[in-house]
Amino acid sequence: MKAYLILEDKTIYEGTAIGADRTVISEIVFNTSMAGYPEVLTDPSYAGQAVCMTYPLIGNYGICTDDLESEQPWPDALIVRELSPTYSNFRADMSLEDFLNKYEVPGIAGIDTRDLTKRLREKGTMNGMITRNGDFDMDEVVKRLKEYTPAGVVMKTTTKEIYEVGAAKDLSENGPLGGAAVFDRAAFEAGKKEPAPATVRELNGCGLKVALMDFGAKKNIGKSLAARGCEVTVYPADTDADRVLADKPDGIMLSNGPGDPKECTGIIEEVKKLARSGVPIFAICLGHQIMALAHGFDTYKLKYGHRGGNHPVKDLQTGRVYITSQNHGYVVDTDTIDPGVAVPAFINVNDKTNEGLRYLGENIFTVQFHPEACPGPQDSSYLFDRFIDMMRA
Repeated sequence: MKAYLILEDKTIYEGTAIGADRTVISEIVFNTSMAGYPEVLTDPSYAGQAVCMTYPLIGNYGICTDDLESEQPWPDALIVRELSPTYSNFRADMSLEDFLNKYEVPGIAGIDTRDLTKRLREKGTMNGMITRNGDFDMDEVVKRLKEYTPAGVVMKTTTKEIYEVGAAKDLSENGPLGGAAVFDRAAFEAGKKEPAPATVRELNGCGLKVALMDFGAKKNIGKSLAARGCEVTVYPADTDADRVLADKPDGIMLSNGPGDPKECTGIIEEVKKLARSGVPIFAICLGHQIMALAHGFDTYKLKYGHRGGNHPVKDLQTGRVYITSQNHGYVVDTDTIDPGVAVPAFINVNDKTNEGLRYLGENIFTVQFHPEACPGPQDSSYLFDRFIDMMRA
């Protein structure tokens, strides 16, 4: 069956319908990862967006539910060049097509995803409609596309109740706690080509309590902390700071999440209180942006965002470059950073945008990228150990 992708610049792509029979309007973004589509589909940061995978063949290893980053897919739709008709993976539970149908996610295959990606890079991220109805009024569609904006997506994706992620009791050769990454940081920083699995290293986070603020958190953030021995309690995004601090956490983690950080006005006010508490804080992605806004800095929307598992960032203190997993459309404006309050800690090698901040006189550091990866390289997973060192200190 035919399907159509209509962009707000009136470009039309004709392809084959996949997934659910449903018309959607969404923000069209692209992800440059070669693999990891199950994690991409279940990353809450994609709420309100339709994802185009730039790698041409998607679906060839099916869906393994153990790899999912949340309980359901969050993108409004999936756009691919070719959806594999079969899959081969001994861990797979279902095909990608079955997964899309199960959760009523529509999509389109068979279009020129290279052309779409180039168009988004040249003109910037655009809204689009995916539909199986070829009888549409272009002027009416464009009007609806220009009116669309993702809104309320943080509260849509956050947990509705407080829950706990238990600390890992031991480490196995296959990786602790369902694959969360724990590496021998000392060996890695000493210059070995690959970080060695810490199968016998002491869990230096044992006994530490971490409050994880869920702004649309991926599962592997909690797993990465638990794998290091931390006891993680996950809180809804709108939880009062006083409620969190009443539980006396040793550290606070601000998670990734979807949407425009400036929309999170109530959350920003509570984060101000958390920042003043003196409790060590580590923030990722949306959490990084919210912390910046809480300190009076500004954010802005990128032309087409950073999404994929191949983005290089430079540690400004050591000069070392790491390949990172990223998924964001907004960044902190470095021109608005008060040098007496915070200094840039990481920078994007490609476009020189900010990738992290170190706050002066406060136990706070934040990054724009994803050290928990999934999908993507785990070069920067040592940042969880740095957070643990902060709590220990």
